[in-house]
Parts: sequence; structure tokens; C-alpha cells
Amino acid sequence: MIHRPRRLRKNSIVRDMVAEVRFNRDMLIYPYFIEKGKNIISPISAMPGINHFSTDTLVKDVEKGLKKGINKILLFGGGEAKSAEGKSAYKKDTVVADAIKLLKKNFKDDIYIITDVCLCAYTDHGHCGIIKDGHVHNDSSVEAIAKMALTHAEAGADMVAPSDMMDGRVGAIRSLLDDKGFEETAIMSYSIKFASSYYGPFREAADSAPQFGDRKSYQMDFRNPDEAMKEAWLDESEGADVLMVKPALAYLDIITHLRANTHLPVACYNVSGEYSMVKAAAAKGWIDEKSVVMENMHAFARAGCNLIITYHARDIVEKGW
Repeated sequence: MIHRPRRLRKNSIVRDMVAEVRFNRDMLIYPYFIEKGKNIISPISAMPGINHFSTDTLVKDVEKGLKKGINKILLFGGGEAKSAEGKSAYKKDTVVADAIKLLKKNFKDDIYIITDVCLCAYTDHGHCGIIKDGHVHNDSSVEAIAKMALTHAEAGADMVAPSDMMDGRVGAIRSLLDDKGFEETAIMSYSIKFASSYYGPFREAADSAPQFGDRKSYQMDFRNPDEAMKEAWLDESEGADVLMVKPALAYLDIITHLRANTHLPVACYNVSGEYSMVKAAAAKGWIDEKSVVMENMHAFARAGCNLIITYHARDIVEKGW
């Protein structure tokens, strides 16, 4: 035989030498859940190894991560007053705004702060927008979401990440940020966010489960890959700097399709359900956690991701995976 592909699989040195896809820790973004109070490190039962933090303990944990190379974080806030309109989302003294200021005071530009922008944790009904006539009203929701993004930018966020899936919200955010002098604040849009069953553990973490109905009228139908590209194209045309696909594992085909159709960086969100399934199976001894996690990370990179939001990030860097 002339062709023997196994020659380039002989040992780990040659396998590493010819690897077609490279994964490194610079691709990782680590999510944090923060709430009001002090001295809080509260485990999230549905997400082993993940905690709620108050701002003071958050600073200490971020410092530990920085020493290991985790310098990009995504902040989710909770514990604010809930109302039908989610008005607390864009107050100047939200826990997210306070956390941004404190982190920037301590670490300046050594930390890159991304903030989730959505009303679901701030509404008493748990939906991602404002309800009118029994439905989520798009345009009034967009106005509130843009205000929330501005609050985060004013506090010092480097990037805002709207996750609501309202039509036109990227353009509204971009316009408001630019008008207020925050033209350098980037936008990572949850461009292709599917109505997924993989979000279950997150809803415990963020206290954001809808109190009625579901989110299928605004989050994407997982049967529609062409519509996914339309959503991404609209966000790109409205000024998004990074396009995200969420969830990740069940949507590798969407990531690959998006990668082929944009010149923007592509991110994926390795979501709570994907994370917790791995943790649960590993705890039972059914899988090797390190091997499965790293196989997943390389799958995301192979599909075309430049950035990976994952709760596994700290394990990867701290355990030298």
C-alpha cells in the first residue's frame, strides 16, 4: 500500500504535529452568576461546581481565574426586584453594574467583561420581554433591552450580549450606545438562540423560568437552519461584532453553516444542560470527564467557533486539561 494514514497517528508527538484543529484557553469565556449581598458563595444544585457569588466573593474568584489565564467572563445578574416591565434591569445600581465597576477597579484591562442583556431575570413573569395582550411585545421590549445595555456600558462593560431574541435589538443597542459615546463597546449577539430543552439547569441559576407559556414565539425553532442564517445576517447588518449560536452540542451543523457565511467571529454557548449532563455522568463513573469535555471543546473548534462560552472553563485551565 502507498497510502497509510496510520503513519501520522503513530504516537502523540506526530498526532499533535499534524492536528488540523487547535484548541487553546484563549477561546474560553467563563460565565458567572452574581447576586446582591456579601460573602455569598452559594452552590447551584443543578450545576455541580458552579456557584452564585456576591460582588466581593466574585472579585476573589475572578482573581484566581486570572492567575490561570481566564481573562474573559460573562456576567448574569439576579436578585433584583421583579416587575412586569423588568425596570430594575436598567437601574444604575444593579448588581451587574456594581460588579463591573468593582472588577474594573481591581483588574482594569486585565479582565474582559461581557454582560448578558435580557429582561427574563428581572420580570415577574420570567419572559425575555414586556408582555402586552398576553404576548411578548417586541418594540417596547427592545427599548428596555437597549437601556439595559447602556447601563452596563456606562458601568464599564467591554461587550454586551443581548440574549432576548427580539427583532431589531442589535440595531437599537448599537444606535443608543453610539449616541451616548460608547461606540467602542462591542456587541456579541445571541444571534441564533434556539428554544431548547438544554437550558433547564440555567433557569434555576438565574431564577428566570417563564411563569406561563414558553419562549417559542421569540427563540428559534430548532427545525429551521435557513432561518438561523437569516437571524445571523440581520444581526450582522445591524452592527453585531460577534455572532453566537446557543446551544452548542446539538447545533454543530448550524455553527459550521454560520462559519461559512460570515467573516465575523463566531461564538457558541456550551449551555447548562450540556454541562450538567457531563457532570452527572462523570459522577456516576459512566464517562471520563476530562476526555469528554475536551472532545466537546475540539468539536466546537472544528465546527468553526472562535470563542467558547463554557462552565467547564475553570476545570480545563486549573486541571491542565
